Amino acid sequence: MILAVAGLFSLGTINAFAQETESAAAAPTSAVTAVDAATDVVGKPLHQAIKEKFIEGGAAWMTPILIFVILGLAIAIERIIYLNLSTVNSKKLIDRVEAALKKGGIEEAKRVCRDTKGPIASIFYQGLDRYHQGLDNVEKAVVSYGSVQIAQMESGLVWIGLFISLAPMLGFMGTVVGMVQAFDSIQAMGDVSPTAVAGGIKVALLTTLAGLIAAVILQLFYSYIISKIDALTMDMEDSSITLVDMLTEYKK
Repeated sequence: MILAVAGLFSLGTINAFAQETESAAAAPTSAVTAVDAATDVVGKPLHQAIKEKFIEGGAAWMTPILIFVILGLAIAIERIIYLNLSTVNSKKLIDRVEAALKKGGIEEAKRVCRDTKGPIASIFYQGLDRYHQGLDNVEKAVVSYGSVQIAQMESGLVWIGLFISLAPMLGFMGTVVGMVQAFDSIQAMGDVSPTAVAGGIKVALLTTLAGLIAAVILQLFYSYIISKIDALTMDMEDSSITLVDMLTEYKK
């Protein structure tokens, strides 16, 4: 009798332990399933969310803003590559030109400048090419060709500035048009529905948001390019003064 009772007690303990084990194993699976379900409902891939907002804002207004961003970024990247390729170590160039003047004269210095890329080398070459016309002509050539180089570095920036101005303006215009359409819908319904008003205002504001985002992105690139041009311009001016001083010393 005692053995039978002990057997029943052991069997019940084993069954309870098995049920607890199955429940513990099922708990993580349920938690993962709940997290996945919440992710499916709440979270969306970034590209899908952007696509939905683009469609909600209206292709007639969002497409020009997108074109402005693409064109502006293309011009900005081209300018950054051009400016990076134009950047040289001006101190090393000056040392090489000075050594060439002492070794082979004006022609040797011109060869060094001709074989070196960048606006500073081009300005040096123009100045050295007019050395036999006098130092006054050298200075005039350096100043004139420096202005040409600056204009080349700033090429295309006017378009980036235009896109920075047009993108938010177009966004604001889309918002105004969307608000007018929303109030027209309210007038046609004859009743003010908070859902309809909120939905219309949200869609209208999406164009403003897109325009501001486009302007901010392009403005960052524009400011970086301007800073690069300013640094190159200062380097060109300092190097040009050094060139005139070298030629004055060489003439003595």
